[in-house]
Amino acid sequence: MRLNNKIGIITDNLRLPVREALVKAKELGADGVQMYAVSGELDPAEMSPGKRRELKAFIDDLGLEVSALCGDLGGHGFQDPEANPAKIEKSKRIIELAKDLGTDIVTTHIGIVPGDETGRMYAVMQEACGELASYAKGWDGYFAIETGPETCDRLKKFLDCLPGDGVSVNFDPANLVMVTGDDPVQGVHVLNEYIVHTHVKDGIRLRPADPRDVYGMHGYSRGGSHGEIAEMVERGDYFREVPPGEGSVDFNAYFRALQDIGYGGYLTVEREVRTDPVRDISEAVRFINKYRNPP
Repeated sequence: MRLNNKIGIITDNLRLPVREALVKAKELGADGVQMYAVSGELDPAEMSPGKRRELKAFIDDLGLEVSALCGDLGGHGFQDPEANPAKIEKSKRIIELAKDLGTDIVTTHIGIVPGDETGRMYAVMQEACGELASYAKGWDGYFAIETGPETCDRLKKFLDCLPGDGVSVNFDPANLVMVTGDDPVQGVHVLNEYIVHTHVKDGIRLRPADPRDVYGMHGYSRGGSHGEIAEMVERGDYFREVPPGEGSVDFNAYFRALQDIGYGGYLTVEREVRTDPVRDISEAVRFINKYRNPP
């Protein structure tokens, strides 16, 4: 098996200022980057047209692409009807910024898809995601839900009820093995046509977890943000993230499944660890390159 996919790096995982992180990503061998665009320097409200052009030129000059922006707004995703109007508008601004920076994809968490398809919360999430789906397609873009809070079968049923594919999937295999216990290889085939972006991450499930404890439904202040999940990884509450190839993700089968469905997008490294991020991410890039340049 030989992979032809490009390699991405989540720049925020490097814990460096934006431009330093971009330079470091290039040094580590990335073809593209995924960047958070919710607050701080990349908040769409802070990015004037001139700043957008300048940043895109900086990225282009490095020979990089933007694989996706991360638009995870926390706060239980889109399960709160009172908070949804503001979150939907912010998400729309992020998709516009994404297009200005040269990518079609904004990744996000929408909250845990309920098992009760007839309940009020399910309807609230469907309404919000339906509006986002229509808006994204109007921009030839995608809001890509990250896998993990629910099984792939449940997520597909939710997506099948939305208009078009403007809301799609950012496939993270480690989230599935660590939180839901779902099989990533089977999940690739289940979500097949919806996958527009992927993560390369590995992990081990230590004990069964209630997804509400992981993704913020039981009182996390920011609704299960990536920062809080990284802290849970460090503590080893329910799972442990490990270097790719050392956990429960069968990458031979996972990469083969992505080839089988014809996925040609990015393999983006995510390491939510706090020891030596440059080393950890560099090792993950080398791991993917073994599949891109097999002996």
